[in-house]
Amino acid sequence: MKIQTRKEMVRQLLTTDYSNHHIARNTDLAPNTVRRHKLILNRSLLDWPQVSEMRDEVFEALFSKKKQADKRKRLPSWALIHKQMQAHKHQTLVQLWEEYCSIEPGTAYSQSQFNFYYNKYLKSMGLSMRQTHYAGECVYVDYAGKTIPWTNSDTGEQCFAQVFVGVLGCSQYTFAFASKSQKLEDFIEAHNQMFMFFSGVPQVVVPDNLKSAVTTPGKFPLINRTYLEQSRHYNCVIEPALVRRPQDKSLAEIGVLLVTRWITVVLRRRQFFSVHEINQEIMELLPKLNQRKFKRKEGSRFSRFEELDKPKLQALPSQPFEYAQWITAQKANSDYHVNVLKHYYSVPHQYRSKKVEARVTLNMVELLHNGKRIASHVRNDNEGGATTDNAHMPDSHRAYAEQNNSHYTQWAESIGEYAVKLVTAQFKGKASYSMEANNACSQLQSLARLYGNERFGAACQCALNIESPTVKSVRSILQCKIDMRSDDAPQQSQLPQHHNVRGADYYQGGL
Repeated sequence: MKIQTRKEMVRQLLTTDYSNHHIARNTDLAPNTVRRHKLILNRSLLDWPQVSEMRDEVFEALFSKKKQADKRKRLPSWALIHKQMQAHKHQTLVQLWEEYCSIEPGTAYSQSQFNFYYNKYLKSMGLSMRQTHYAGECVYVDYAGKTIPWTNSDTGEQCFAQVFVGVLGCSQYTFAFASKSQKLEDFIEAHNQMFMFFSGVPQVVVPDNLKSAVTTPGKFPLINRTYLEQSRHYNCVIEPALVRRPQDKSLAEIGVLLVTRWITVVLRRRQFFSVHEINQEIMELLPKLNQRKFKRKEGSRFSRFEELDKPKLQALPSQPFEYAQWITAQKANSDYHVNVLKHYYSVPHQYRSKKVEARVTLNMVELLHNGKRIASHVRNDNEGGATTDNAHMPDSHRAYAEQNNSHYTQWAESIGEYAVKLVTAQFKGKASYSMEANNACSQLQSLARLYGNERFGAACQCALNIESPTVKSVRSILQCKIDMRSDDAPQQSQLPQHHNVRGADYYQGGL
């Protein structure tokens, strides 16, 4: 059982009032598994924010006890049960369950299990019935088949906008939004715009099985991780329609038909130069569509929305969902970096050779291990480049990385101005990370430790006075103790005047 599936099941247990069977169907888990998790949660008194912050291993430990399925139970003939239900108008399922139990009570399923498996059998037969939609419960989403053409003003290329449609189940209030494609980022943004349009969030979203919504389609589909993350942000549940079962999303099909007739066909006769222009026109036409009177009942989609759906919708979160792309877990390299969209980002060196997954937003890259964030970086699209946080390095690597102009200048400032000038001279005409200059400054630091900062500063002054700001000169000055010589050494006195010596005045006039 995948941990993401179990977390989704726990989220629905803690944030919705769905029955155990409903959650079991949503997550493709056994009802008993849901019931066992619910009992553990009730005993632990945990809420969803606490569970969502758990590391994967802590989550596993909390729900590690497994209960073996009881293989002694016997299943009745569902075909016979169904035939009896159809044969008699007033036949009840309770009476049939009691007959089933009377044959051998010890191996019989409970009434709730009996009902569950019978309903499951009915679904497998492809039966359909008139659906009852409750206020604020469901929104059905899909893309229209017809697109809206537009011309790229920069390239002159003709493009086609995809039309996303969302329909609330109870009021049939309809939303439409144009996107450049049906890719995940456009699909997510369309949902953000839809919830803003409704000014609230329904409990359930029913999409089709397109790749942006469902990673693995089937009877028990696997929801795209980013889409699932968005549903958690808005506190709603994703329940994809079954493959090749249009009756599961009949309202979406009706919504697509109406949007195509009253919006798409109209806009296809116009010329656009951006998707933004198309959406401006759609927002002009949507009120007309939603305010059209129903033919067979009172009111319009808008009036029913205001009366029924709007009061029951959940409040919008303070911020819209930020799109994020998930990168499959990979082992961190020996240099404690991972490749994310052809750029390398560092993780703490303790995680080298461990599996790390990435969550990429428009501006940030988050790196996670076992569901716990271990690093975050500003996104960098420089292919082949690397972004490294010095805090992620071991001490030896960090010490080497810090050897640069700024590091050595800061050290020299603690000694004096002549030391700063000498360090600056080592980097003159070189890069801030010059290996040659770094080696020279490292030797200067050794001399300062050996002879003391006071003598070292004086030696730097002497080296600068003789215009030889090199390590060799400073070392020679310190070894020969030239820096310790007195500054008031005797100087030669002025020579006496002689009559045969020409003075300065003689040469001012030239030869």
